[in-house]
Amino acid sequence: MNRRTRLALALALIGMLGGCGSAVDGDSSGTGEKPFWQAEFDGASATRPSARFWNTEIGNRDAEGWGNNELQYYTDDSSNSALDGDGHLLISARPAPAGSELPCHTRRFCPWTSARLTTEGKVSLTRGRAEVRAKLPTGTGLLPAVWMLGNNGVEWPGQGEIDICEVVGGEPQTVYGTAHGPTYYNDNGIGGSTTLPADASQAFHVYAVDKQPHRITWSVDGKPYFTLTPSQVPRPRDWVFEQDMHLLLNVAVGGDWPGPPGASTPSPATMTVDYVRFYGEGHSG
Repeated sequence: MNRRTRLALALALIGMLGGCGSAVDGDSSGTGEKPFWQAEFDGASATRPSARFWNTEIGNRDAEGWGNNELQYYTDDSSNSALDGDGHLLISARPAPAGSELPCHTRRFCPWTSARLTTEGKVSLTRGRAEVRAKLPTGTGLLPAVWMLGNNGVEWPGQGEIDICEVVGGEPQTVYGTAHGPTYYNDNGIGGSTTLPADASQAFHVYAVDKQPHRITWSVDGKPYFTLTPSQVPRPRDWVFEQDMHLLLNVAVGGDWPGPPGASTPSPATMTVDYVRFYGEGHSG
């Protein structure tokens, strides 16, 4: 789907933002609804996404392997996250440069680098739909993710987490959507999955959650595959999703779920993001 013709006028008006995000309405994907915020990534090759909307997290050791004993060190280097000049954001995991000595939680130095971008403190969704069109890397030891965390200031898992999509390791056609909360997290997260017609790395798909009061629905390409309501969590007070939530995009390597990378792991392993759009109610810019 090529949305650039449809958005040409809007992009001309918001060019001052570098095409990396906008609080200006644009057309939705066939519904007539307009997003209250969108990131279309139309900018020059090798430039960074706009700091007005995006944060870049850095490190590994101090974050305890990002809670999963992961092997990647997140950087703000353009080799790990940058625009491609053709309307996409690229988030790439790749072997760490020789001699880089990046501190790691599970070993002395991290063998991989990658990127983790968030909209925390800048853009959030209160209720409505978060929609990301992307190609996700697949392969041994990889865990690309599009997800959300709560803004309530509570320590995780009480913070609340919605995994819009994850594709793990050796399951290249399986998309997982999961929620984590105070008493249901890690292996006890509550969610569902769906199967793609081919590996997630082969084609763009629209990954989305519709976050409404007391109901969250996951979908791929407009087809719902799982719905969560408060009746499905252990206790009513464990439902923590009636709050603003921000977005995260990252490609993890190794760790508890996908296991270690191997000789067949692609390098670079790149998440290609075509757009991000928030519909409904929330905050931006």
